[in-house]
Amino acid sequence: MAPPRLALVPGEPAGVGPELCLRLARQPRDYSLTVIADRTTLRAAAEVLAMPVEWLEAERATGAVGELILVEIPNAVPSRFGQPDPRNARAVIDALEFGAAGCLRGDFDGLVTGPVHKASINQGGIAYRGTTELLAHQAGRDVVMMLANPTVRVALATTHVPLRAVADAITAESLARTLEILDASLRRDFGIAEPVIAVLGLNPHAGEAGHLGREEIEVIEPVIATLRGQGMHLVGPLPADTAFLPARLRGFDAVLAMYHDQGLPVLKHSGFEQAVNLTLGLPYPRVAVDHGTALDLAGKGTADPSSLFAAAETCARMARTRATA
Repeated sequence: MAPPRLALVPGEPAGVGPELCLRLARQPRDYSLTVIADRTTLRAAAEVLAMPVEWLEAERATGAVGELILVEIPNAVPSRFGQPDPRNARAVIDALEFGAAGCLRGDFDGLVTGPVHKASINQGGIAYRGTTELLAHQAGRDVVMMLANPTVRVALATTHVPLRAVADAITAESLARTLEILDASLRRDFGIAEPVIAVLGLNPHAGEAGHLGREEIEVIEPVIATLRGQGMHLVGPLPADTAFLPARLRGFDAVLAMYHDQGLPVLKHSGFEQAVNLTLGLPYPRVAVDHGTALDLAGKGTADPSSLFAAAETCARMARTRATA
């Protein structure tokens, strides 16, 4: 089997993404990397790290440590570490869309992305909710956000929604679609033949038989029953305060949380450095770091690359699993 071909987008040029990408290039790997970015920014990051990097065209690449295939999408203005410039927003979005389009064409087998600066992109005149939504729109697919580390996988029924809007956002249709995408991805991308998914309740104590809310009775339980009848292995709805106990987690392949802060604090506490952000439901694997741009660290060469390393390894592993399915 040929090594997976990964597209790598550093994200915000003023953040830590460029230097993390260069540190990834120095790691032994069994996949190829094509970086889609501004050459000058990468060169500045290489100088900060005192790291030799060889820029190559795709046909000259051998896969050696330190090699990077570069597709240049130049910034509008020179980037300064720690100081996002909205004028470079278009280059950030173009790089993401270029990498994703390459995956859709089959030029790449997966997409790995660094952290972006949402405020700078919106200040640059581009309406931007997040990369997950951008890629879903480009591919024309429903998607699910899942974060994972070596301890647990946590998918989300709702993502960046105000807390008072969460209950209304969880409908039978949306919940069923989320569980279908999650189940299919665990099979296709992770090679789990019969995944077991824990489904959390929305309310404390999963509603306490209706005394603390009726969403479990009226929405969550009927969806679980229907999908069980279609062959899915679903457990729940479970009270969120005990579902993450280690003894319980060992029986689950993934946990579906009803809202962002119900599941992600547990995941990040159990292993933030190794956590990655996955977009399930795309025609290709997409994995991102689970941290921000860290503007205060940019250009200092001290940022922890663990999440990007984990993202690339996860993306390559998913690509191989898809290729052998």
